[in-house]
Amino acid sequence: METVTLRPASGADIEFCFGLHRCAFYQYVTEIWGWDEDDQRAIHARNFKPERVQIVSVDGVDVGRLDVDFGDAEIFLLLVELSPTHQGRGIGSRLIQQLLDRASVEGKPLALNVLEVNRRAYALYRRLGFTEARRIVDGPAVKIRMVAST
Repeated sequence: METVTLRPASGADIEFCFGLHRCAFYQYVTEIWGWDEDDQRAIHARNFKPERVQIVSVDGVDVGRLDVDFGDAEIFLLLVELSPTHQGRGIGSRLIQQLLDRASVEGKPLALNVLEVNRRAYALYRRLGFTEARRIVDGPAVKIRMVAST
């Protein structure tokens, strides 16, 4: 069994995290808006909050990131991104299950948004017990808010 650990992100992780973003979202961003490297870098720089991000390591190698907002009323999963070589191995499910367990202990729902075009992620969230709360039209994109209640 692989050893999966989390470490706090630092400002030095911004380029690593952008590379993950490119791998994870290039297809979907291209399909919806078209990929513009400069725009995506600017958006990433604005949204990258190291104090909220944890770097996912497998057997000591950085392979992903987990970005979670632990709010007063809910826990919100902003992003879980893994390198393509580590997708489909149950790592994302384990990380999300840990969040579900924490949400249960804290008596809070765990919520997230997923792009409608990201069918693989949507299916994963459904398998893990999330249900659709609503659909949000954001220009040409449709985001689905999903919630797992405790």
